[in-house]
Amino acid sequence: MTLFTRFLKDESGATAIEYGLIAAIVSVAIIAALQFVGGELGNVFNYIGDQLENAQK
Repeated sequence: MTLFTRFLKDESGATAIEYGLIAAIVSVAIIAALQFVGGELGNVFNYIGDQLENAQK
């Protein structure tokens, strides 16, 4: 029984799991932001490319 209670009180792996969860949440937020901004960013680059092509003519 003491092995089981010692296992329940052991928190050495909790920090690693918390950092992993934080990294996962940050990753999901970055992916969501890129999905939201990605289309508009593509439009901006296409516009710039079109303007550069027209400037060379």
